[in-house]
Amino acid sequence: MSRVGNKVINIESNVEVKVSEKSVTVKGPKGTLNCDFDHKAVSFKVDEGSVTVERLSEIKSVKSKHGLYRALVANMIEGVTRGFEKKLFMQGIGYRVQLKGNDLEFSLGYSHPIYFKAPEGIKFTVFGQDKFEVAGINKQLVGEVCAQIKKLRKRDAYKGKGIHFEGDVIRKKAGKSIKK
Repeated sequence: MSRVGNKVINIESNVEVKVSEKSVTVKGPKGTLNCDFDHKAVSFKVDEGSVTVERLSEIKSVKSKHGLYRALVANMIEGVTRGFEKKLFMQGIGYRVQLKGNDLEFSLGYSHPIYFKAPEGIKFTVFGQDKFEVAGINKQLVGEVCAQIKKLRKRDAYKGKGIHFEGDVIRKKAGKSIKK
C-alpha cells in the first residue's frame, strides 16, 4: 500500500488544476505547469480544494507510479504558488560569479570565463562575488540547472574547492602523511 500516493493534495484558492485524458495542468499566480502521466496506471480526482490520486491496478509498476504522480502534482502546486529556490556558493581563491543580463558569468580558475545561459523559467540572483541563487517554478528544472552548474567546477576532496549548496558540510580528505 502506497503511503505517499494515498495522501490528499490540498489546493489553495488561487490555484486551478485541470485533468485531461493524459496530462495534468496546474495554473497559479507564478505561472502554469503541465505534466503528462500514464493514464493506464492512475487517475486523478479533483474536488473542491483537494486532489486525490487513485491507482487503477495492483501491479507493482502501477503501485510505484502511484506515489510518483502524487508527488509530481504536489510539487507542481507548490511551484506555482511559492516557487523553488536553491542557494549555492563557491569556495576557492579567485572564484567569482557575475550576473550578465539573465545569464551567469563564472570565473573558476580556468584561463577563460565560463558563461551559463539561463533556461526558460529559471531566474538567477547573485549575492556578492561568491554566492548566488537559482529560482523557478519547476522543481525538476531548478535541480537540474544546479547540477549542471556544479559540474562546471567539481569539488576538490583535499582543499574543499568547488561549487557547493548552502548548508553542505565540506569534508576534506587527509593528505599523505610522512612516517618517520
